[in-house]
Amino acid sequence: MRFGLFIPQGWRLDLADIPPERQWETMTSVAARADVGPWESVWVYDHFHTVPVPTTEATHEAWTLMAALAPVTSRVRLGQMCTAISYRNPAYLAKVAATVDVISGGRVEMGIGAGWYEQEWRAYGYGFPPARERLGRLREGVQIMRQAWAEGAATLDGEYYQVNEARVYPKPLQANGIPLWIAGGGEKVTLRIAARYAQYTNFDGTLDGFRGKSQILRDHCADVGTDYDAIVRSANYNVVIAETEAQVETKLQQIEDKLVHFAGDAGRASMGAYRGMPAVGTPEQIVANLSALRDAGMGYAICYFPDAAYDPASIELFEREVVPQLA
Repeated sequence: MRFGLFIPQGWRLDLADIPPERQWETMTSVAARADVGPWESVWVYDHFHTVPVPTTEATHEAWTLMAALAPVTSRVRLGQMCTAISYRNPAYLAKVAATVDVISGGRVEMGIGAGWYEQEWRAYGYGFPPARERLGRLREGVQIMRQAWAEGAATLDGEYYQVNEARVYPKPLQANGIPLWIAGGGEKVTLRIAARYAQYTNFDGTLDGFRGKSQILRDHCADVGTDYDAIVRSANYNVVIAETEAQVETKLQQIEDKLVHFAGDAGRASMGAYRGMPAVGTPEQIVANLSALRDAGMGYAICYFPDAAYDPASIELFEREVVPQLA
């Protein structure tokens, strides 16, 4: 199993109480730790407003961070999980990603999805098209990016995007272009797009959910004639780890208290993303859960530590007790 690490960027209220002038230092300290540790990659989210509700707390922009992280790291790969296709014209996005790939020496991963955070869409003036249109934009955008990176220019007369010899030079340094991670578990459309175009997928990380989505992806691969086994399947994991179950519960209560402070009942409701999830527990419990997922074919865990900006102890414990058992 391979491991990636989310950088605290504020979207999940994970830079609260840290002054703005210290936030970049905080983010780079986590990135620097990953760069010399057992992590293959570091990741950011592509969002503009905090969750579970919009607040006035910081949310740093994803592709600005990608460009900034490139020169302050040397080994880890750089990804976003995931870029919302409609937030940027896909030819422009292909250009941005290629530039960051050059700056980073060929270390960019492209996480891409249809987008879902309606309040954020409307706040920034994008409207909120129906799922059919958002998924259509994803399909066409992926085609534009693949063509731009392979050929140096893209042309598409699509339903949603029209580009005509949109040049992208320099092309990415990576010989086969930037790897595409198609994110989302939509069974009829998203996973079919992934089957056709993705090198990586990112969907439900619970054992039953992962198995179900994997089978649907397998079926789509058979339909479109691609190699299912060549696609690396990944999932995102919220990690709350401690030596004892009582200590885990204390950490969970601290997370809930913080979320309720900022988001009220919505914060309390969002604890479903933590309680009972595979990467919440003692090291032994987490190893057992992730081992079962690995046996089911989950090849890449992207880990989010809600306390990463404040205390490295959780990351240290995970690096020491979990990664060596699974890597």
